[in-house]
Amino acid sequence: MFKNLLSRKSIEPKIVEYKLSFYLLNRNILTRCALITLGLLTILAIISPWVIPYPTHITTGNDPANSLLPPSGSNWFGTDELGRDIFSRVIYGTRISLSAAVVTVFFAVMIGSILGAFAGVRGGWLDEVIMRVTDIFLSFPPLLLSITIAAIMGPSLNNAKIAIVLAWWPWYTRLVRGQAISIKEKQFSKAAEAIGTSQLKRMFKHIMPNCISPVIIQASMDMGAVILSLAGLSFLGLGAQAPTPEWGLLINTSRNYFMTAPWYTVFPGIAIFITVLCFNLLGDGIREVMDPKTRKN
Repeated sequence: MFKNLLSRKSIEPKIVEYKLSFYLLNRNILTRCALITLGLLTILAIISPWVIPYPTHITTGNDPANSLLPPSGSNWFGTDELGRDIFSRVIYGTRISLSAAVVTVFFAVMIGSILGAFAGVRGGWLDEVIMRVTDIFLSFPPLLLSITIAAIMGPSLNNAKIAIVLAWWPWYTRLVRGQAISIKEKQFSKAAEAIGTSQLKRMFKHIMPNCISPVIIQASMDMGAVILSLAGLSFLGLGAQAPTPEWGLLINTSRNYFMTAPWYTVFPGIAIFITVLCFNLLGDGIREVMDPKTRKN
């Protein structure tokens, strides 16, 4: 009975905290619209293979007799140079672009956060080595470094993901290291050290969980930038390859027909614009929730 009461008391503050966070996110109309739109895009990405009108147009299917047709009732976004339905390809591209961005940001966060926590907690020569390597990576513009790595590895969507991860992890390393240095000096961390908690356990149990807020804010802001970077690499021919309907690749292919078939370029561009804008608005909303200093009354 007492265990149930204790567990209830420990759960109730978390429920209140979640409700407050949801309230703060929901009260901002721009954040609310962004959250709803991203939710719909996520659902669309999951069910896209079953809802697109022309599934065969995703890979090998084509209809040259109906190439470059303008938007109509049967082809809402028109057709491309091979007669494929652009609406089907853009909708399926949502699945590719969102999943690629989530995987890329996840690995960049994991690598950067672990290295940053080790550097901040251990200090000494390990901190010096990690931060000097980080400084080397940060001395290059992220997109330029991604282009260089992708060009060396060869053009493919997976190589583009790896290239962006290698270019983005240092930002999280520097962010988490600064947080770890500050948190390890706090009383609860010192108390854990005093009772004999190992440094590794203290890092994962006490320090890294308290670094999560700025990391979540940064990751939510970076989602849109990663989608743009993946689209940019595909546009340059270093990312997804035909016939994969990735948004950047669609724009790259359509640029040759922009004057005669502008819809071919416009609709993938609108998809990128809406997705990136929503992630940026959501990132601002999450920052407002997690950082009371930026919170509006």
